[in-house]
Amino acid sequence: MTWRADILTLFPEMFPGPLGFSLAGRALERGQWSCMAHDLRVHGRGRHRAVDDTPFGGGAGMVMRPDVLDTALEALPEREGRPIIYPTPRGRRLSHADVTRFASGKGVVVLCGRFEGIDERVLEKHNIEQFCMGDVVLSGGEIPALTLLDACVRLLPGVMGCEASGQDESFADGLLEYPQYTKPANWDGRDVPPVLLSGHHAAIAQWRHEQSLAVTRERRPDLWDAYQIRQPVH
Repeated sequence: MTWRADILTLFPEMFPGPLGFSLAGRALERGQWSCMAHDLRVHGRGRHRAVDDTPFGGGAGMVMRPDVLDTALEALPEREGRPIIYPTPRGRRLSHADVTRFASGKGVVVLCGRFEGIDERVLEKHNIEQFCMGDVVLSGGEIPALTLLDACVRLLPGVMGCEASGQDESFADGLLEYPQYTKPANWDGRDVPPVLLSGHHAAIAQWRHEQSLAVTRERRPDLWDAYQIRQPVH
């Protein structure tokens, strides 16, 4: 079964974009996943194909119309069994666990908003999941959609050359990844940590784990607190 991604957007030409290269691009060529971008203006209203209108209650900007979005969603083939995702600053932060869940299913539908966002009623009707990529505001949902799809596709079976690559990465076990080094062993007066040259696999594993603990504690206190809670009580 091919993992399927359908994107509803005002800018379908943005897809597959960077997803046509590297791991995702090769997987796309092999048919391990599909990427279909659908132009929301096809379902716009009136001679100008309007997809938005002024917000009730007043305020700046425009809001994407629920009737337009509903029609676009209903027109999608093979929509059942796939979550509908709306990238938005109002959503909860996307996690590795979310991406793993999406990658293990049939695929996703991504609704890319613009302007001031989309009418709340269409979110309610279609039980749309809302996620943000961080505490930032972007011009629209297309860049978050690309980020989401890249994160999912690389977890599909056979996409990564080494399946173990995904097991030691940041977030896989709730920690950030340890530092990486390669040749030359001495560069610009800086040496690779001696333990990595020792050939002692248990010592290397221990060093890497300690580094993951340290960097997570320093850079992501939120992850560190969650990791601490999950540890067994002795």
